[in-house]
This record gives sequence, C-alpha cells and structure tokens, in this order.
Amino acid sequence: MTHQAQRSRLSLVALCAAATLAACASSGPQRGQSGKAELTTASDQTAAQRKVEIRMQLAVGYFEQGQYPFALDEVKMALVADPNHADAYGMRGLIYQRMGETGLAEDNFIRARKLAPGNPDLANNYGSFLCQNGRVAESLPLFDAALGNRAYRSPANAANNAGSCALKIKDYASAERYLLQALQLTPDLPATNANLARVYFEKRDYVRANFFITRLNKVAKMESLTADVLWLAIKVQHKLGDTSAESGWGTQLRRHHPGSTEYAAYQRGAFDE
Repeated sequence: MTHQAQRSRLSLVALCAAATLAACASSGPQRGQSGKAELTTASDQTAAQRKVEIRMQLAVGYFEQGQYPFALDEVKMALVADPNHADAYGMRGLIYQRMGETGLAEDNFIRARKLAPGNPDLANNYGSFLCQNGRVAESLPLFDAALGNRAYRSPANAANNAGSCALKIKDYASAERYLLQALQLTPDLPATNANLARVYFEKRDYVRANFFITRLNKVAKMESLTADVLWLAIKVQHKLGDTSAESGWGTQLRRHHPGSTEYAAYQRGAFDE
C-alpha cells in the first residue's frame, strides 16, 4: 500500500466514524428518572439516520475497492436521505478526486466545509486536495485547523500531510516543524520518517538524515518503499561514504523497482542530479 493510499484509508476511516457519530448524536440525549442524560445508542437513530449511515459505509467500501461509480451512487442515496450531510459531500469529494474530476471534487469539499467548518477530517482532506493540486499556501491553514482541533483522532496524519506539502515548496523549516510533530504523535509512521530523512538531506545534515533512514528500515516493509525513497536512502549513504550500506539499498532498488528512473540514475552514478 502506498503512502497516499495509507493516508486516504486513514481519512476514510475517520470520515466514516464521524458520520456514524453525527448520526447518533443528532437524535439528542434521553433523560432517565434521575434527570441525567442517558447514553445515546444506535436504537435512538431515526430510520433516515440509519439509512445514511449504511449508505456511507457502503460508499467507503466501494471507494476502497476502486468501484467509484457504485460509491457515488451510495453517496447520492445518502444525500437524498439527508441533503445537508457534510461527510457525504466530503466523501463525494474524495471520490471525484480519485477519478480526476478536480472541479467536482473541489465543489464538494467546499460544500462539506460550509456545512461543517469545524470538522478536522474535512479540513485535512481538502488541504490534501489543494496540496496535490499545487496550492500549498491555501492548504497549510487547513492542516493547521485540523491540528488545532483537540477532538481530531488522526493528528499525525494531518501533520505529516502538512510537512510533505511544505517540502514541495522547499520550506524546510515548516516541513521539519510539522514532521517532528507527526513523529511525536506517531513515531512509527513510515511516511513521516521518510519525509524527515528528505528534509535533513536537503539541509545537508546527512547524519540526521541517516538516522531516519535507519528508522525507516525498521518501521516499513522494504517492498512498500517507493523508488524515490530508496533512491534517497542510497544518496544519504553515498554522502556519508558508507559504500556497503549504499550497495545494500541499491540492491533493494533493483529488486523492487528495476524499471524506475531512480534505478537508471543509480546505474549512471547520478547522485547529484
């Protein structure tokens, strides 16, 4: 599973959980004889709320399987039951984003944010969308909004996304700040360790870059690492003069990505391109 797929999976799980919680909470607390509020459970949901929850769960399932038209149909039926369901619009934004329908995706992200401006998952997902479309300056405040919400269940996800986005514009100071925050929250997230290695490589701090490459070797499966990450590991070892480690990472690059441009660069010895 790629880093982007992992991030999407985390966002979807959180989105679906948020949809479930919103459906349960909207029915309002019941009060017992003592006057204290009873716990709200699934039986307190209305039929419409249960329908929305089921449709959203089905939409997530179809999305994960890459069956986007079916996922869209489920979201459409959820919105028929509840035309103001913010998470349904957010889910539709993710679907359109995966389908390459950029304009439709943004329309739905904006609608979702208007309906639930304080929802951290929606902020993170829209921020990721903006970053992927080269709009870094617009994306970072959304990641900050997600991180500033104490109820957010996946802050490491937003912090890593923000750090990765800052790397795109070579804002290494911001990238380092966000990524160290992500590391503190979830130390073993492979994407965070890979991104920190890249930050310190670009800052020419090769010893610290190697520290995170070494950590990456422990927290990620070798076959899951992308060609650019393996090429980064090779270049770090080359800068440190560790020919044995360089050769070892080169073997992994050849084994898992023999047709990649990174492997071609390695064969040429193009370490400084």
